[in-house]
Parts: sequence; structure tokens; C-alpha cells
Amino acid sequence: MKKQLISYPHMLLIGSSKRNIGKTHLATSIIRRNRSSVDIIGLKITTIEEKSKTCPHGNENCNVCSDIEGNYLIREEKDGSLEKDTSLLLKAGAKKVFWLIVLEDKLDEGARALLDVIPADSVIVAESNRFRLAVQPGLFLMLINPQKKIKASAKRVQKFANLIIETDGKQFDTNIDKIGYFQDKWVLNLNLNNS
Repeated sequence: MKKQLISYPHMLLIGSSKRNIGKTHLATSIIRRNRSSVDIIGLKITTIEEKSKTCPHGNENCNVCSDIEGNYLIREEKDGSLEKDTSLLLKAGAKKVFWLIVLEDKLDEGARALLDVIPADSVIVAESNRFRLAVQPGLFLMLINPQKKIKASAKRVQKFANLIIETDGKQFDTNIDKIGYFQDKWVLNLNLNNS
């Protein structure tokens, strides 16, 4: 039996082939471009294999993964002055920003809990590969650096991408003005030139 995904047509989800190739840069650019016409909620989703005192990404003194008491942890970002991803989403103009840290095998549970704290029909810009395995967003963008090996979580969801954007980590091969929220949905205006 095929798994039933959570349908969330007002969500734009951004995945990537590797860490640190521009997901947050793309997300903040899209938020800035659309914040005057619609209130946007920013989401960052981090999946972990197990609760641990060591960061799966190698960050020291983070302690977030060890803070999880159940299967997931939801944190609301309140400080837009920091240089971390959730803070940058807030600084870009998102009205609220949430970070879901969830055990990988409890992703569906964490996804439902996260979407329960967000008002229905909220417009969302989210960052994650694995979240695409739990949610059917209105639009799924995938960043790929063709010079680097693609990570396993990206391979699993790349086939679902509405648009694959090549990047070197600083620039995109796509005009991001193509991406916007129009008539209650995220759209790609493919008639615009790439310049």
C-alpha cells in the first residue's frame, strides 16, 4: 500500500544535493521577494538517526539533538540577529520560523506535530530533503552542485523535484524571479529568461 503524504499546497520546499550549497540563500531570497504580498512562515527540518550528544553535522556546543526528549523537538526562532539558518529566515522577512529536529524513523509524526502548530493554509518556505518523504508540497525545488557527489537523502527525493537548480554554492543557474506566490499557490514562471 502506498504511503499517504501530508498534502500542503501552500508550501515551497527546498532540498539540496549536499550541505552548504545555498538552501538558506535561496529560501531567504524567495522570502524577501514575496514578503510584501504574503505572510510567510519559514521552516527548517533536521532529521537525526538517534538522540546523541554529538552533532550529526559536526557542530560543537549545539546540544539540540541531545535536547530531544521524545521523538522530535520543535523550536520557534525568535532572534533574527544571528547567523544561523533559522535566524536568517526570520531576518529575511518570515513572520515566524520553526525548526523541527526529528528522529528519522519518526518523520511523519514530527511533520504532523509541526504542521499542527502552524495555522492552516499558512504560506511556507521550508528547507529539507527528507521532509519530502512525509509531505506533498505545492512546489519542490532541488539544488544540485554538479561538481559534488549527491548525498543519499537527496537521491531519494530528486525525482520529485518540480525544478532542479544547479549552483556552485553562490550563484544559481535559474532566475529566482521565476519563483513566486501567486493566486494562492507557489508557481514557476518559466516564461522568464534565465538572466
